[in-house]
Amino acid sequence: MFDYVAVLKENPNGVMATQDEGKIKTRVFQYLFSDGKKAYFSTSNEKPVFAQIKNNPYVSFCTYPADFGPVVSVNGKAVFVDDMALKTRALDENPGIKGLYNTPQNPTFEIFYIDAEEVQTFSFAQGPQTYSL
Repeated sequence: MFDYVAVLKENPNGVMATQDEGKIKTRVFQYLFSDGKKAYFSTSNEKPVFAQIKNNPYVSFCTYPADFGPVVSVNGKAVFVDDMALKTRALDENPGIKGLYNTPQNPTFEIFYIDAEEVQTFSFAQGPQTYSL
């Protein structure tokens, strides 16, 4: 099995794709950490992306190293969780996020994971690959 988590850890900044009234929307997002098939992210419940995910939870997160080897897309259902331990971890491991939300009790601070159903990769050496999880 391809170790997509290693690529996410080394390249945490990527693009999250959601749907908004049938149209695809993308924005820059930061991968936080993983637990099994769960890749974690955070956002504010005041942002349009929060409502988009609530309305249609199927999302895709794409990132890649500078040499494009490989490009990784994690696809699946986004699930919001209200877990203070996970929120604390997100803040402790990411000073930029902590600067935005300050505490895990911040009422606008949301954490979610992509329940990875499949991972797609692309590299010039191997071409496209799909891994069902």
